[in-house]
Amino acid sequence: MYYGLYTSAAGAGAQNHKVEVLSNNLANVNTVGFKRELAILQARDAESIERGLTSRGTGSLDDVGGGVRMNQTFTDYSPGTMQLTQIPTDLAIDAPNTFFMVENEGQKVLTRAGNFHLSNEGKLVTASGDAVLSTDGSPIQIDSTLPFRFLPGGALEQAGDRIELALIKPKDISRLQKAGENYFTADKASDLTAADDRRVKVGYLEMSGVNPVDEMVELITASRAYEANVRIIQQHDTATSELISRMLKV
Repeated sequence: MYYGLYTSAAGAGAQNHKVEVLSNNLANVNTVGFKRELAILQARDAESIERGLTSRGTGSLDDVGGGVRMNQTFTDYSPGTMQLTQIPTDLAIDAPNTFFMVENEGQKVLTRAGNFHLSNEGKLVTASGDAVLSTDGSPIQIDSTLPFRFLPGGALEQAGDRIELALIKPKDISRLQKAGENYFTADKASDLTAADDRRVKVGYLEMSGVNPVDEMVELITASRAYEANVRIIQQHDTATSELISRMLKV
């Protein structure tokens, strides 16, 4: 009896975590450059199999399902749709697995969100005010009194000078870690390299990679699975209470 209760509790916990991931995806459906998370669940073996007391496929009572557990959360780096804004400081990378490099609290981080603007000091900054970096690692400074333009190759042109934005491509995209503010970090600087493919669209933004319809369908499915596990827990609790009551009467 308690084995079923523990299995249901583990299933409810896994589905609850999945609901949280899906809810966060839906909350960022309009966030520029956002990459959705995928919550991967894994089927568990029975306790006796995990302890090595029996093997799979025996068909015995010890070879029953062990429910599910949360395996890992992955980031889907698929490019989002391009939206025309006609704002000269809006940039969208038209190449997969390539990022802008910006400076956040003294740390160099990566982002796909190109909704940039000029600060009061003339620096090119992100929506949250972090400096956008050039290929030499310095913040990009623009003289607002002079005309300037961004080129499709991800470069700034002003008064005859040309400054290239730092476009970075990780050697292993799966090793990136989310760092908040729609940013990503790498374990080591050596895991990052300058991108050869410098396709940048000016006056465009890469929108969120979240499909609200797909996420909502998954959210409903996960919510129902969570509710089903909770009902089974309640049934086990009721059965246990009735059994204890009968034993006390005897």
